[in-house]
Amino acid sequence: MSWKQGGAGRADKAGLPLLSVENLTKHFAVRAGLLSRITGVVQAVDDVSFTVSKGETLGVVGESGCGKSTTARLLMHLISRDRGRISFDGRLVGAPPGISRRQLHRQMQMVFQDSYASLNPRLPVAMSIAFGPFVHGQAKAAALRRAMELLQAVGLDPQLFANRYPHELSGGQRQRINVARALALGPRIVILDEAVSALDKSVEAQVLNLLVDLKAAFDLTYIFISHDLNVVRYISDRVMVMYLGKVVEIGPVDKIYRDPQHPYTKALLSAMPSMDPRRRTLSAPLTGDPPNPISPPSGCRFRTRCPFAEPVCEAVPPRLLAAAPAAAVACHMRIPGSGHSQAAKAVSH
Repeated sequence: MSWKQGGAGRADKAGLPLLSVENLTKHFAVRAGLLSRITGVVQAVDDVSFTVSKGETLGVVGESGCGKSTTARLLMHLISRDRGRISFDGRLVGAPPGISRRQLHRQMQMVFQDSYASLNPRLPVAMSIAFGPFVHGQAKAAALRRAMELLQAVGLDPQLFANRYPHELSGGQRQRINVARALALGPRIVILDEAVSALDKSVEAQVLNLLVDLKAAFDLTYIFISHDLNVVRYISDRVMVMYLGKVVEIGPVDKIYRDPQHPYTKALLSAMPSMDPRRRTLSAPLTGDPPNPISPPSGCRFRTRCPFAEPVCEAVPPRLLAAAPAAAVACHMRIPGSGHSQAAKAVSH
């Protein structure tokens, strides 16, 4: 069976998302002094919940330090979570009779931003791709054949590239190798953490088009993390916006880019570069730096930079509530009866 056919025909349980995340939380202790005593806690990811459906691309955006990459590492179990549940295809991860972490890593893989650091400099690229299947019990010859097929799939001639080492490749070529390596175990979800941000624009466009083609060919689901809002709009079906460890808005990409509901989302989108001289940005969409994640603001974490902040925003954390079909926003202005002067007066149903 070819790799192009390998991802097809795997049905999901009816009505269930492929990936479900509930109340995911990770706090990092800050230590200082000779005795390394804990002096604070960085709330990197705080009570994050979302789902990913089979075959979709979920884009994740937000400023540096908002928790995007930490969320990805928690999903991959590269770091341990403090709290929360992760379910894959209806089965709880890491708790019997659910799915083990080893089984999860066969189903979910990750591509990192630094294409060079992700590869072993002492291994030729074919061996880097074949290493995963080999470790999981496949014969070396079969794993290498698979590597050759995947090199072809990512647009690299196996005859030219199989025996090259990472330092002999360009950044775009190395990232193609990393994509091939992520596909070697036949995963159903691929997490792309700033996977194209280190590439120049022409190479970035080529890799993005490759990702779109591979998604269709291998029946993949993507979680695409990026700070580039134009790239996210191009590749994503839905977008999740994070701020200081929290999800502030999530919904279909066209709806969010056309009519954002959260003030932070509006500020992010207004900062996007435009080729239209009539759409010049005359004032900074946001003022000030994000608050310290060791001691985030009470209530809404965005309130210290929000032009619409009122006393209720300081007193009560907003819940992530449905704002429209398939969309949700965490803002007191969008919660009926919240006490904010701009909130809808009707009682929410």
